[in-house]
Amino acid sequence: MTDIFDVIADGTRRDILQLLLRRTTEGDAGTSVSHIVAELGISQPTVSKHLKVLRDAELVSVREDGQRRFYSLAVEPLEAVDDWLVPFLMDAYGDDAPDIEYPMVPLPDGATHAAEVVGRAAASAKHVVATALKRLGA
Repeated sequence: MTDIFDVIADGTRRDILQLLLRRTTEGDAGTSVSHIVAELGISQPTVSKHLKVLRDAELVSVREDGQRRFYSLAVEPLEAVDDWLVPFLMDAYGDDAPDIEYPMVPLPDGATHAAEVVGRAAASAKHVVATALKRLGA
């Protein structure tokens, strides 16, 4: 698999990913190459070349409808970027990290409940650790 950092290092590919993210949050079930061309103002061959790189990195999924292809964002590979980046942000900001605004992506069925369970467990664990640190005088 291609190094995810090499893939997202290109500005045009980041623009395509941002467009696909925005369209996903608007409820779009896929974006055509022609829409990407029109929206970003770049040539069709350039868009197709970058979409191939994004497909190879599994950052986009493709749905075919006749001769047309519709592309959607696949966020799972970006978790590697998140895993690498978060420790730097935590080290730099700690609990004073600035709020980051980002569009909400609808969760699949069942994921909302799982997210709530994980969130409650994380909050409970944070409280236990904070209480223990207070008792230790740290």
